[in-house]
Amino acid sequence: MADLELTDDVPPAADDGVWLACIECGETFAPFDEVRYTCDHCEGLLEVRYADLPTFDEFEGEGSGVWRYHAALPFDVGVTLPEGDTPLHEVPRIEESAGVDSLRVKHEGMNPTGSFKDRGMTVGVRVAQEVGVDRLACASTGNTSAALAAYGARAGLETLVLLPAGKVAAGKIAQAALHQARILEVDGNFDQCLDRVQDLAGRGEAYLLNSLNPFRLEGQKTIGLEIMEEHYADYGEYPDRIVLPVGNAGNTAALYKCFRELVKSGAITEDQVPKLTGAQAEGAAPMVEAIHEGLEETNRWEDVETRATAIRIGNPVNAPKALPGIRETGGTAVAVSDEEITEAQRELAGEGVGVEPASAASIAGLHKLREAGVVEDDESVVCLTTGHMLKDPDAAAAAGADPEPVPNDTDDILAHIDDGSSVRRGASKAAKSLALVAGGLGVAYLLRKLRSKD
Repeated sequence: MADLELTDDVPPAADDGVWLACIECGETFAPFDEVRYTCDHCEGLLEVRYADLPTFDEFEGEGSGVWRYHAALPFDVGVTLPEGDTPLHEVPRIEESAGVDSLRVKHEGMNPTGSFKDRGMTVGVRVAQEVGVDRLACASTGNTSAALAAYGARAGLETLVLLPAGKVAAGKIAQAALHQARILEVDGNFDQCLDRVQDLAGRGEAYLLNSLNPFRLEGQKTIGLEIMEEHYADYGEYPDRIVLPVGNAGNTAALYKCFRELVKSGAITEDQVPKLTGAQAEGAAPMVEAIHEGLEETNRWEDVETRATAIRIGNPVNAPKALPGIRETGGTAVAVSDEEITEAQRELAGEGVGVEPASAASIAGLHKLREAGVVEDDESVVCLTTGHMLKDPDAAAAAGADPEPVPNDTDDILAHIDDGSSVRRGASKAAKSLALVAGGLGVAYLLRKLRSKD
């Protein structure tokens, strides 16, 4: 069982108050003397540790974004575009339908490449520079590849991305291609792609920047720092619960580390730690299985399928860090259907928040847990949405309303608008607003172009 306790002991391996610790056997390592992703002795997952942990006071006057929190990170600044400082949206209609005391949506799709992965890459690529590598690599369901390609390009490093053939949304492949990454399509699923990348990294052929890399999670923990600061500024208290999509479980692990460090520093008390609640697609839910069946580790699902491509993962590598995070905070995990995910995507679009399908799993999960009575009506909740709507334009087009052909005559157009019959047949109110999200007429044009290929 993983030991995630933070101690006051600073090992000889520490470099300027930073070191790596194995969460299984407790062995410690210097952070940058050589490339390592897991423990040399037992192959357990590593975690970045610090001699000094900051409170919120130490972030004051430090600007915004990920590097506002440099006192909680290994460097003062990384390879930056910049990233972070994403909105904490109010969604009053969803709040009312969910029936909770307050609901906010932390939209990580507003990062430079459109997903939370940028937070990890700004730190991870900086570490790659520190250890002196010249080739980066990742396995990806899309968002990781887009982020790594952009940050690798910024740093002037060669980038390889291994993708499951035919299983990655077009918008994400386009990003990686434009940033000049070498795209290698593997005849297999994401977990098999990760196996191959780990082989490459083990042979010294590339620096692995999946969330197996402990430095990736350091950037991602700033999501938690922003949520805590922003929520407290707006409500005078921290959220009771954070609901988030789960694929490789990196964000779950990162948020739990964030909260452990805040408690250790004295910034918050243990009873102020939000309940971490994971949402997975029914077709890819090994974390849900482990939580509900009381397993100490996840079973690897060999066959996974969901339209939420970003969380189509059957072997979450960060489960040893994430399962304790859910359990120790009093959280839970829930599986939602693809249909529930799509409806939640439409519901968010109706609030002007455009997300890819995987992101909407958090809202779908909240609804399901409220119906089951797991989430109480007096809770303050933050739902994390992890990627932008245009990451998966095909899914956005499928979930949205069909364009309505009209004559080239103003009176006829007005008559059509007043009638509204075709709109009522084709779309819900939430879907009608989809084309207005993140770009208005530009997105409407994109939807028309996508449908023209059908």
